[in-house]
Amino acid sequence: MTKFLFYMFMMQMACEVTPSVLDPLFQYIDGNQDKYVQRLKKWVAIESESSNSQSWKEVEKMLNVTAGQIRDLGGSVELASVGSQEMPSGESIPLPPVILAEFKKDPTKPTLCVYGHVDVQPAKKEDGWVTDPYNLTEVNGNLYGRGATDNKGPVLAWLHAVETYQALKQEIPVNIKFIIEGMEEVGSDGLETLIRQRNESFFSDVDYIVISDNVWVSRKPALTYGTRGNCYFCVEVEGPKLDLHSGVFGGSVHEPMTDLIALLGSLIEPSGRILIPGINEAVASLTEEEKKLYKGIEFDLEEQKKDMGIPRFLHDSKEEILMSRWRYPSLSIHGIEGDFSDPGLKTVIPRKVIGKFSIRQVPNMDPPVVERQVKEYLQGIFDKHKSPNKLKITMIVGARPWVADLMDPQYVAGRRAIKTVFRVDPDMIREGSTIPIAQTFQEVTGKSVMMLPIGGNDDAEHSQNEKISRFVF
Repeated sequence: MTKFLFYMFMMQMACEVTPSVLDPLFQYIDGNQDKYVQRLKKWVAIESESSNSQSWKEVEKMLNVTAGQIRDLGGSVELASVGSQEMPSGESIPLPPVILAEFKKDPTKPTLCVYGHVDVQPAKKEDGWVTDPYNLTEVNGNLYGRGATDNKGPVLAWLHAVETYQALKQEIPVNIKFIIEGMEEVGSDGLETLIRQRNESFFSDVDYIVISDNVWVSRKPALTYGTRGNCYFCVEVEGPKLDLHSGVFGGSVHEPMTDLIALLGSLIEPSGRILIPGINEAVASLTEEEKKLYKGIEFDLEEQKKDMGIPRFLHDSKEEILMSRWRYPSLSIHGIEGDFSDPGLKTVIPRKVIGKFSIRQVPNMDPPVVERQVKEYLQGIFDKHKSPNKLKITMIVGARPWVADLMDPQYVAGRRAIKTVFRVDPDMIREGSTIPIAQTFQEVTGKSVMMLPIGGNDDAEHSQNEKISRFVF
């Protein structure tokens, strides 16, 4: 993938580049790949889990290591403050800083800004990992370790591209900037504010922004041009002032759990169709041009079912499955807080329960509108039950979807680069999950944004046995 990044550099300049021009660079990469893998091993060993404030020192350590790597390459680095977070105890703790870095600029060249993050999801060997998650281990050409593909490996790939140009004393054909954070896995607190603050300074001369924080949909290289948004809801039903004994009070009171189950059950059909009025109606119509994009995408339904351990999907065709993941909204119920979920038996009527669900949005859907639709619908269902319990509905996340223009020069460059390096045309894909930073960059800076995946479809980001293949890295 580092080889591909070289070609991307050249394409950003709209240069006609023959593979022979890049051969010395490619040879250098092949000759130094063991060094690159060892560097990734050192990065993976830093347990930079951002979900726990107790680990933020490790996150800062990882950011400092990254900043040191950039400085070693001759880049200038600012560790920009993004404020603090107030903890439940009332204590205010500084958030890990954000790296703003750049290399020597040439005013005649366009400027490419690369976004990445170096924090990771929590991981423990006992969770089901075959290897120690913080000891990068190579098995059959795959490099296993937390952060290998999400997102330490991709960040390093970009730095290795810069390093290789410098090692061979070749001029990089674009100006390079980096913005690298350590809180992506928990919502990027403070990042949007920083981007707005630096829009007229750090981003003022940026022409293109690249995000390498997702994966291919198959073993075939891909470029991503859209992501779904996310509205996350908590539905709280509160009844008596204390938990009750079901043997004493069962059958005589309106149970909060019963109300909540009815509310959650009213959200979606077994077919996956969302029942909230207005949600499906907001989806943009499928054009013939867009429909054609799905036909050529490499996606093996049988292999996917086998990998996931399921007998069938909700839909029968490749096109229907991909569209349901990328261009149509979905609703998922995630859990219930306040219930009894431990092993054993407990015959209690919980006094208060909180259901949690999310709706993945697509273009034309706006979080405030979705919030209103959800609240009106669930309140109507609750009113029909005539329950004396109290209902409270809260939207705690409202991230917007993002979609790019496939005719943008950056996507033209990306397609040509993949064709040259991998000898195949890339799949043009969307991402079913939410990567809010893409929409933020596009909305705040007005710059061209592209998502360039550096990872395979089976890399298990956020899951046990996360890996990146040596070939892709």
